[in-house]
Amino acid sequence: MTVTKLRPSFTFSEERLAELRQVVPEAFADGRVDWDVLREALGDWLESDEAEAEHFGLTWPGKREARRLAAMPSRGTLVPAPGEGIDEETTSNLFIEGDNLEVLKLLQKSYAGRVKMIYIDPPYNTGNDFVYKDDFAEPLAEYFRRTGQTDEAGNARTTNTRSDGRFHSNWLSMMYPRLRIAWSMLRLDGFLVVSIDDVEAAHLRVLLNEVFGEENYLATLVYDRNRKNDARFFSIGHEYMHVYARDKSFLSANETILRAPKEGVDDVRTEWQRLRKLNQDDWGHVRDGLKAFFARMPKDDPRKPLSRFAKVDEKGPYRDDGNINWPGGGGPRYAVLHPTTSRPVRVPRSGWRYPTPERMREMINAGVVVFGPDETTVPGIRTNLFDKSDQVLRSVHYSYAQTAANEFDQLFGGHRVFDNPKPVADLLALVQYLSEDDDIVLDFFSGSATTGQAVISANQQFGGRRKFIMVQLPEAITDAGSTSANARRLGLETISDIGKERLRRAIKKLRRTGNSVPNDDVGFRVYKLRRSNFRAWQDYDGTDVNELESLFAQAETPLVSGWAATSLLPEVMLLEGFPLDATVAEKRPERKQRVFVVESVYVAHRLLACFDDRLDDKALARLELREDDVFVCLDTALTDRVKMRLADRCTLRTI
Repeated sequence: MTVTKLRPSFTFSEERLAELRQVVPEAFADGRVDWDVLREALGDWLESDEAEAEHFGLTWPGKREARRLAAMPSRGTLVPAPGEGIDEETTSNLFIEGDNLEVLKLLQKSYAGRVKMIYIDPPYNTGNDFVYKDDFAEPLAEYFRRTGQTDEAGNARTTNTRSDGRFHSNWLSMMYPRLRIAWSMLRLDGFLVVSIDDVEAAHLRVLLNEVFGEENYLATLVYDRNRKNDARFFSIGHEYMHVYARDKSFLSANETILRAPKEGVDDVRTEWQRLRKLNQDDWGHVRDGLKAFFARMPKDDPRKPLSRFAKVDEKGPYRDDGNINWPGGGGPRYAVLHPTTSRPVRVPRSGWRYPTPERMREMINAGVVVFGPDETTVPGIRTNLFDKSDQVLRSVHYSYAQTAANEFDQLFGGHRVFDNPKPVADLLALVQYLSEDDDIVLDFFSGSATTGQAVISANQQFGGRRKFIMVQLPEAITDAGSTSANARRLGLETISDIGKERLRRAIKKLRRTGNSVPNDDVGFRVYKLRRSNFRAWQDYDGTDVNELESLFAQAETPLVSGWAATSLLPEVMLLEGFPLDATVAEKRPERKQRVFVVESVYVAHRLLACFDDRLDDKALARLELREDDVFVCLDTALTDRVKMRLADRCTLRTI
């Protein structure tokens, strides 16, 4: 008979310790790690004490505590908030209100290795205190003393006691545990994208190298947002996005290639077809019409680069100046006759791109190789715009903040309720580039939920059923400006309120314009971070016997007073590794008994949970339990006889 108590917490350290036990079982004694034995097993792989003192990396005051915090179990749970979302019974999209570190800890078991893309836009370090203050924050006076800015008596040793180092340390300590957990949630073929500005870009890069591995760095994208004419030295109007792979070697082994549609190809095709019909295939006039079409575009129009396809024929716009050289030099050299003069054309200095005359003849017959007027010119490679409509994403982008703000304001009836929203088009391009099908996209600094809207738009424009998880702290809107006043007039009191309302309005607009189809998942459900339903054990100082008796009395039930099944079920689901979008059915094996049956394609077994005060034999007989099922119930609800019968039929966990 197997009966286990359901543990009201989870941390990945437990699984890592289990993996270590499999590899080095001799290093464990009485459930604890014997460090001396482990050191012997590691042998030459263990860094020496001398090397430990000096090594390359990023360190700051509070890093050890930040690492410890990442491994501590959560003290909360996620409670559904029915009525705040859209299509809540059928959607897989999630909006979660709460501190993102606690939320990530709660999600990590159910979503470990399942998220394809994580995008975050963390609060930039402006030198001021920010909202995300974790328990390990170091007292300012202690920081000044240890870093030499004050003496033991607290007297300043420099004229600048408000050192920038403290703010860097706090910001890094805030980011470190969140990134550690984010790493564990990504799939092997997953990606992390982090927006950042100049202040912490360099520190963040080193931090990401430590957490994700320098070998998994892919790129730093640069976004030109706006110009600042009041700058004293340089107008810094750009931001960065650091991009990392979860496992770059895995992507290479699977020959993963990232491509995005060329922006505006469909627009050019529509104009080309119109001009072709209007001019009856007079390609000179069609070319002139397309030239005028591109000339009317503003300089920052993403379709502008397509004007390089300046020639036109029955296959559409094309360019014939592609390089036919063998890359790097030392390529094959053979005679290629000009189709008009029948004389050998000039051979490129580095040799032909194609290894044999036969392969060259195939390319000529296919119309890929284009000759000049005579043999004195080197042929070029023809590229048709409509034949190859995808491309690798550029690292530099022009994306003006005012455009994004105006689009966001239009969604709220022309009222500005949020400053500096991220452009949906930028996030849409990244979501399309780094995810597909039914992938999960996570944003745990979701702000106004731009990423959520981008996921919905990506599904609508490119197909697929991507799912989003947005996590946002319900930070109060406290500014006295017109933006905050507009938000409050709409009943929006927190940043998370703005994010939820933004998603509601974007979804309604999508449905109103008729762009969504019945099978699209264009809804979301809301969960909120609350204290765990499991009672936390109180420390006892050993001085008061009455207090000890009180603690034992409280421990008779592991659940807090006032708990409800609707909030306990999601907590049990997450502890058992079931995602929040799992299918939940309610069964009534007896009139007074209620059993929740939870199933997910990501978990091999079912979860059955009954939180009634009593579970009788009749109800048990009608449950149709399977051998691999997990059944969770109150320990006090079972007699010894029922407990034995349940344990014989499934895995029983009691609360």
